[in-house]
Amino acid sequence: MNNIGLYQRELVLDEYHPKVFAYYFKTWESHDMAFHTHREVEIMYVIDGTCTVVTEKETVSMRKGDFILLDSNVPHRLIVEQHSPCRMLNIEFSFIKKEGCFPSIKDLVNENKKFAKFILLDRPYIVLKDTNDIYHTLKNLVLELDKKESDNDIMIQLQLAQLFIQMARIAAEEKKETHAHHQVNVYVKKTIEFLHHHYDCDIQVKDIGHAVNLHPGYLHRIFKQQTNTTLMEYLTSLRMEKAKMLLADTEIPVTEICFYIGINSRQYFSALFKKHTNKTPLEFRKSVEQNISKYRT
Repeated sequence: MNNIGLYQRELVLDEYHPKVFAYYFKTWESHDMAFHTHREVEIMYVIDGTCTVVTEKETVSMRKGDFILLDSNVPHRLIVEQHSPCRMLNIEFSFIKKEGCFPSIKDLVNENKKFAKFILLDRPYIVLKDTNDIYHTLKNLVLELDKKESDNDIMIQLQLAQLFIQMARIAAEEKKETHAHHQVNVYVKKTIEFLHHHYDCDIQVKDIGHAVNLHPGYLHRIFKQQTNTTLMEYLTSLRMEKAKMLLADTEIPVTEICFYIGINSRQYFSALFKKHTNKTPLEFRKSVEQNISKYRT
């Protein structure tokens, strides 16, 4: 079975190893490749510059240190903008029946949990960021492919095995980071929802942390990272917006507005409101009334 893809079940049921069919270093200048496919799996690594890889579903911008793993028979094209050359290293490989003593794909799956998960991704392509390991391995692989020595088949297979495990590690770390980022977004969303429902209560950071089941210090840190404002700054701004609404749309006495937004001190509320609006609560209400009168006349 020649020229099969990376995610075919046969690879983990029988004994196959990868075989490189093509490889090259090339500097592309002002290039607009037509859509094409090939039966081999391809790795396109950006050594320097920038380029764009277009698939049927997505356009991927790539820069130095980025690489894309394209499965077999995936339509794609390469675009390099004029006056912006891109130097790349490409290899194309498929899988053949195992020969010799070097490890098969099945062996790698059985011995390495991250690679076992990687081989089950079943994605047409995956874009990853190098951690300085991939380029080194790719370069060594190409050097071995160029040699005409009796033992270089073993070295080629060892380099390929190393390459696969390194890619699996990077993919696993990126998945973890993506999951962590998603979790952070969930907690920040829950926090904002809590603040909008409880801004009229006397709440502190520890109360918010308890409500979303996070340590207050950690919650404070991730909230600042995601929103570029602290929890209490966000709460204060929210309260001021609610106060402006109450001053403009209701007849609640100015002296009582603070109690409707969770602030128990009239003097503190007045100082906060003026800091945010450059007007006292009474001045703000009068300005709203004057604008309404002008509109009516």
